[in-house]
Amino acid sequence: MNLLSISNLSKIGREEPLFTEVTFGLNEGEKAALIGKNGTGKSTLLNTIAGVLQPDDGTVVLNKTGGTSFLPQNPVYEKEDTIRDHIFKSKSPKLEIIREYEELCLNLGSLSESQQKRYDQLCDTMEKQDLWNYEAQISSILSTLGITDMSRKMGSLSGGMIKKVALAQVLVEDTKLLLLDEPTNHLDITTISWLQDYLKNTDRAVLMVTHDRYFLDNVCTNIYELDHHKLKLYQGNYSTYLEKKETENEIAKNTDRRIEAVLRFERDWLLRGPCARGTKAKARIQHDMELINREKFKEDKGFTFEVKGRRLGGKVLELHGISKNFPKGYAGADAGTTTPVIKDFSYNFTAGQKIGIFGNNGTGKSTLLNIITGSLQPDEGSIVVGDNTHFAYYQQNPVFKDTSLTVLEYIQEVAENVTMNNGKTYSAARFLEEFGFEGKIQYSPVSTLSGGERKRLFLVRLLISNPNFLILDEPTNDFDIFTMNILEQFLEQFQGCLLIVSHDRYFMDKVADTLFIFEDNGDVSGFVGKCSEYIDYLTEKKKVEAQKESEEKAIEREKQKAAYAEEQKQAVASGESAKPKKLSFKEQREFEQLEKDIESLEARKSELEGLMAGPDYSKLAEYTKEYNDVSASLDEKYLRWEELA
Repeated sequence: MNLLSISNLSKIGREEPLFTEVTFGLNEGEKAALIGKNGTGKSTLLNTIAGVLQPDDGTVVLNKTGGTSFLPQNPVYEKEDTIRDHIFKSKSPKLEIIREYEELCLNLGSLSESQQKRYDQLCDTMEKQDLWNYEAQISSILSTLGITDMSRKMGSLSGGMIKKVALAQVLVEDTKLLLLDEPTNHLDITTISWLQDYLKNTDRAVLMVTHDRYFLDNVCTNIYELDHHKLKLYQGNYSTYLEKKETENEIAKNTDRRIEAVLRFERDWLLRGPCARGTKAKARIQHDMELINREKFKEDKGFTFEVKGRRLGGKVLELHGISKNFPKGYAGADAGTTTPVIKDFSYNFTAGQKIGIFGNNGTGKSTLLNIITGSLQPDEGSIVVGDNTHFAYYQQNPVFKDTSLTVLEYIQEVAENVTMNNGKTYSAARFLEEFGFEGKIQYSPVSTLSGGERKRLFLVRLLISNPNFLILDEPTNDFDIFTMNILEQFLEQFQGCLLIVSHDRYFMDKVADTLFIFEDNGDVSGFVGKCSEYIDYLTEKKKVEAQKESEEKAIEREKQKAAYAEEQKQAVASGESAKPKKLSFKEQREFEQLEKDIESLEARKSELEGLMAGPDYSKLAEYTKEYNDVSASLDEKYLRWEELA
């Protein structure tokens, strides 16, 4: 089924076209991504497809039967809406039925006669349309995203939580096409892994903008690159795209060399005696001008970025028994109580360490960074900073004191020239060019920059301030892959200490070799190794725990069956009649269905145990999740079966 058809789509930016004559389509099940440098129009194209923006030319045709769901980079919401209100604002008939059913369930004990009648009707409708399973899927998605209290007001949520709720709204809609703008921003690594598996295995079509390269590699089957106002298709995942791009680069280099040789020959011909060449052929002159004016392939050369830095002393940074508590709950809930986010954490940093911080949202990662930099005081413990330690702190939402400064002036406040470790010196203007601030934009006020451009500019200023202890809090949000490559190169060569919070697994694997693991209870532990290695460790650990739990539950069920059988035996021996409980017609149907469901689930559980023990680790997370879901469903059905037996 064709879900999206785009023909000759064009959109004009501030000074020039963002994209022109874009033509492509998506069919059911296809997974595609838009990539390109910041400012090339990726989000604009996605918003145009979604109907938020109108094109200057061309057409967008969406399949109305299949339906489309759109996740914007900055979700729009009503502050007074509850999470439930926001998620179920969809006009989907299925969601409207489930929403009404859940609202009645909240007051199940005090329903009026008319409400009880409507409740029975909804139950019947949900059974006929098989919405019970759909509701279970919705509950699973919400639970996985950490959305448990549906009554919270949207205005009381953090930015990360708002993004999760918006993502949940998109995923629960029964649509065939998903348009996702930076879906991994503000998500923790475990949630990103879950979303990755979900999108990979769903039959829904996906078109997304993301800088998460592992995500691109595992989900996408097509990569669309937006460059020089044009859209080009690369069939395959991100790794395939890189291979094809490298081949293109080599061809382009050879082409450029050939063109340069032709140009020299042609120019010699043109300059060979103006009098003698007064009647030179117009066609030849035109050919020459075409060669001269040809825009050469612009290779991303991978700027070697190694700023000459300060030396660290023998004492860098010491943390002694750091603890921090925050009020529990929200909006007055659990008033007067606190919960620990960091508990009795001690560590001595040494020169050259590159440490990543891993943990779920809200576990205290940013809190630790704020304590180290002095913007937040610990409840207990002390901090000792070395005399030669010079911090540079990248925050998620940087503050600019004077936005009237031009981009170049803002950088020149720190340094007019930048000296590299190899002795080379770059001007501030040249340095800005390497981070995508080229031409006129250097003389534009900071106030005219987009949010993403401001973050990138703030990062540039930090990096050239000559720090020896670099602290980065989610530096990859809103950055394009090109900028991230430059940043990674710098961090790989950085000689000082690095402490970084990021949910980008690819980025973390490249720049960090040790992890601080933040637990939900405030404990902080260590892991020597890469982020991906830790995720593999967690996956294996959960698989073992799930198998152990399943075995324990199976033993418990056998004990219960044996006890029940013994009771029946004793009743018969004493002459008592073990009269079976009389079931209603509906209950009898339910009992029969339960026996079928239990048999089917037990079979699937055994099958999954075999799959998890197999060699295909690429689907281990998927199998583990399904195994846990099947086990939970079995427990519920066995419990109900025992009630009816």
